[in-house]
Parts: sequence; C-alpha cells; structure tokens
Amino acid sequence: SYEKAQVVEVTKDNLAEDGNRYGEQNVILKMNSGSLKGQEVEAVSPSGTLFGATCKPGMSVIAIVSVTGDNHVVTVYSQDRSMAMYVFAIFFAIVVCLIGGWKGVKAVLSLIFAVVSIFGLLFPMVYKGYSPIMVTILICVVATIFTMLMISGWTKKTLSAIIGTTCGVTAAGVSALVFGHFAGITGYNVSDIETLNYVAQYTPIQIGGLLFAGIIISALGAVMDVGMSMSSAIQEIFEANPEVGKKKLFMSGIHVGRDMMGTMTNTLILAYVGGSMTTLIINYAYNLSYNQLMNSYNIGIEVMQGLAGSLGVVLTVPITALVSVELIYRKSSQQA
Repeated sequence: SYEKAQVVEVTKDNLAEDGNRYGEQNVILKMNSGSLKGQEVEAVSPSGTLFGATCKPGMSVIAIVSVTGDNHVVTVYSQDRSMAMYVFAIFFAIVVCLIGGWKGVKAVLSLIFAVVSIFGLLFPMVYKGYSPIMVTILICVVATIFTMLMISGWTKKTLSAIIGTTCGVTAAGVSALVFGHFAGITGYNVSDIETLNYVAQYTPIQIGGLLFAGIIISALGAVMDVGMSMSSAIQEIFEANPEVGKKKLFMSGIHVGRDMMGTMTNTLILAYVGGSMTTLIINYAYNLSYNQLMNSYNIGIEVMQGLAGSLGVVLTVPITALVSVELIYRKSSQQA
C-alpha cells in the first residue's frame, strides 16, 4: 500500500563528495496512515529520477508499505505532493473567480463537472467495454451543454455554440480515424500498448479506440472556445446592426473566425509539441534520418493529433457561423 509518512531522521545519507547522490538513503519514518500508523519504522529511499526522494527531517513523503505477518518492508516512493497540488488548484480557482466574477465561478464549476464526468463516467464506461470513441463523444456533448448553459444560459447563442462544438469535436475524431486508416496507425501503436494488452486480458476494454478518444478530448477545449466565441461575435454584430443582411452577417462571422483559427490551430499544435518535447529532443539528439523520423509511430501519432484537432477547430468556424445566422434570422422572422 501507499501511505503518508514523515521523515524523522536520516540515519545514512547517500551524498557523495562530488555533490551527487548514489545508492539509497536509510531513514526513519513516522507513519501517518495505514496499518503502521503512529509507528516509527526504518525505510530506504532510492536515489532515482522517477522513484524515491532526497529525504530531510520533517519532510512529508509517500511510502510503499509491504506487510507480511509481523514483518514489514517500507520504501520511500516520492515526496508527498498532494498539498502542493491542492494549493495550486485553489489558487487557480481563486484567480479565475476574482478576474471573471460570477462567470469565473461558473467556469470553475464547469471545469469540475468536466473532470468529474471524465473520471466518474468516461473511464468506468470504457473499462466496462463500451466504445471509447462513442462514450467520449457523449461525454464531450454533455460537458459542452453544461458549460455553455452555465456561461450563457439557454439562448439561441448557446444552442449554436453547442451544435458547432459538437460538430467540431466529431470532425476531429472522424478525421483522425481517416488519417489513421490510410497511415496505418491504430490504437495499438501507442507506447503503453504492452500494459494495455495486459489490462485487456482481464477486462473487456477496447484498446483500439483509446487513442482516438484522447484526440477528441484534447480538441474539446479549443473547439468549445471557438464555438462560443463565434456565436457571441455573430450575436453582437447582429444586435449592433439588426439591418445587416443574412449573407453579410455570415461573412462577418467567418472573418472573425479566420482571426481565431490562426491562434487556435497554433495552440493545439504547440500543446502537442510541448507534451512530446522529451521524445522530440531524443529524436534530434540521435540525428534520425528523415525517412525513419517521418515514418515512426510516435511522430505519426503526434501529427495526427495536432492536425485532427486543428481541423476540428477550423470546421467549427463555418458550422457555428451558419447555425448562428440561421437561428438568429429564424427568431427574427418569427417575431416579425
């Protein structure tokens, strides 16, 4: 089990004369949770980059505890980062609420709803064998509806933003599937495939759709932003000049959307590049040839993710503009 503990004493350090650490530290931990709670136990802290920690007295850590009968083995897993995460999340929420006011509060609630939907609905349903792509689209639609209603209420502007966002993320998923088909990339080409295959031996999880489901989720934020911004801009243009023609209103929305496309497509591409920075640096360091680099699965997946998400953003612009204009003029003609 993984339990909370506090470092009481470092009985043997692993700091060498050259300033580096080798081997492991021997420490005394006071256990704060689990079956050994309240006890002081001996433990080791490996000097690894992914596991272990550079322990100091008073430091909070997470310990791996293995108990067999009256015997136990305790190893430091990592520094306890939970408090830092909570504080940072609270700070983020406070800043959003202070700057955004009541809409900032709604934005935070929408984010919480999306996270709960992913962990509380998406993952359990995928784990039970439901199609990852279909479930992801469903969750994205639900999250979009909740977010849009929280921000703008039930209006024609909200409806057009919901329709545009739904079409945009669906387009991102479909384009990724088409690209994957012709490029020979499936959900079985990901780096964690061995672990996923092991999980699939004992569960009905559909591995093949996970990659494309991830692309849909990744594109949702940017597509939602474009959808709401487009519908709001078109609504504002119409209210400022109700005499504007239908075609001119549509083209005005397209012009606004073109400015947004340049930044939003960059946002997705740069986000994927940033997330794969270590892999790209390794490829650069080994000076891989063009043919090897362009035909590797890692690069192919990154290209597919970036371009499919960006295509979803681009297609959201005309779809949202068209829906917004149609709803506005339908409302105007009914009032007349």
